[in-house]
Amino acid sequence: MTAEYVLAIDQGTTGSTVLIFDHDANVKGRAYSEFTQHFPKPGWVEHDPEEIWAVTLGVIESALEKSGIGASALNAIGITNQRETTVLWERATGRPVARAIVWQDRRTAAFCEELKAKGFEDLIRSKTGLVIDPYFSGTKIKWLLDNIPGLRGRAERGEIAFGTIDSWLVWHLTGGAAHVTDYSNASRTLLFNINDLTWDDELLHLLDVPRAILPEVMPSSHIYGYTDPEKFFGTQKIPVSGIAGDQQAALFGQACYGEGLAKNTYGTGSFVLMNTGSEVVRSKHNLLTTIAWKIGDEPVEYALEGAIFITGAGVQWLRDGIGIIERAAETEEMASSLQSNDDVYFVPALVGLGAPHWDPYARGALMGVTRGTSRAHVVRAMLEAICYETRDVVEAMQRDSGIVLRELRCDGGASGNGFLMQFQSDILGVPVEVPEVSETTALGAAYLAGLATGFWSDRSEINAKWRLARRYTPSMDEIQRARLYRKWAMAVERVKNWAREEPILESTV
Repeated sequence: MTAEYVLAIDQGTTGSTVLIFDHDANVKGRAYSEFTQHFPKPGWVEHDPEEIWAVTLGVIESALEKSGIGASALNAIGITNQRETTVLWERATGRPVARAIVWQDRRTAAFCEELKAKGFEDLIRSKTGLVIDPYFSGTKIKWLLDNIPGLRGRAERGEIAFGTIDSWLVWHLTGGAAHVTDYSNASRTLLFNINDLTWDDELLHLLDVPRAILPEVMPSSHIYGYTDPEKFFGTQKIPVSGIAGDQQAALFGQACYGEGLAKNTYGTGSFVLMNTGSEVVRSKHNLLTTIAWKIGDEPVEYALEGAIFITGAGVQWLRDGIGIIERAAETEEMASSLQSNDDVYFVPALVGLGAPHWDPYARGALMGVTRGTSRAHVVRAMLEAICYETRDVVEAMQRDSGIVLRELRCDGGASGNGFLMQFQSDILGVPVEVPEVSETTALGAAYLAGLATGFWSDRSEINAKWRLARRYTPSMDEIQRARLYRKWAMAVERVKNWAREEPILESTV
């Protein structure tokens, strides 16, 4: 059988998805499975890396079985991953030394405040394009090395490997032969210099991270190694040839290859990215400058990014945390049942606020509640919040880049929610476009993998495969748009700094 398909692993925050694409970017196989979320303390979020690997392997097998596609028909494997989530494992055994610390985790907030107080913010931003925040991998690595007895010494002796989830999966797929990451994931660690394109000695010293644990940084489209034939797919050795962090992969899958093209992916969080080409655009409005991708020998390309921590996770909280819905699919009808939000706002700062606010001490709040407030109001407030947060980022992005957004390409699970997409268009005042393949994160990983093996020839061939499913256009007048957004800004200000410890003052009574 000829190698007619590319398999993409989309390893997300709450589950792993595998999709199999043919040459025309049609989905020919699919499987998904959730895995366990661990919350050992307030603000802490952890995953079991071994469970992630087991679940990922299971969905690979399921997708192949359900599609009837054999391993011999696979041309390549691409990986896209939840970014910043940090794994340390033993090189000798491949066993993790602890649970993975998830990107949402806030346990290093105090150390981040210490770095800011010491004046390192400008240094770190100039080298990495990032802000100092618990979101990124570097402070998570330091926490593990500082808090697991004997681990720092083992790391310095080269016995321990660090990786984001892409590195963890490639290590296992190749039987431990490849300890690698790509430029997009490396740029999210607080340790990688996006100007020089190297691990930065000054940053490694500042965060006390040994160079010996770091993976090799390689292009996003590149053959990193081959699957271990003793463990997978019989005697097949399949190229593992595409890696990108989930948001960069979605930007690639949405064919946003020109400067100024932008997308938003609605997953556990929401992430707005705008392609800025081969030049580094420094943000003055609290956005991130990140590496979008590197294709083979081509120059690195960059993006501006606004990371919103809680969107789909907020809907999941409505379901699992407070039980006011049974299924996420209910939210569209419930929100649409109301004529307006009746001034009920929800700020979903459940793990702090991301861009452009960057407040790890903010906490969620429901505001404007009256006796007439119903479940539908709470659901609508959650969906509207996703759109308001997106506008926060887009406003900052336009000021930084000087580019006026003309349209926004949207993908991810929530892009199927008609109420959400229409309100997103209304509050932005620009059209919102949803492609036929909404899982563009996996599609981007597939494209990167297939480019490396010659399955697809170039980006122009890929660009021609982008297909529109639905276009939403604004129907809200500017006065209403401004009023709603002004009230949202008021609500956000009220949740900031909530969880910061205040000094206890002695009573003077």
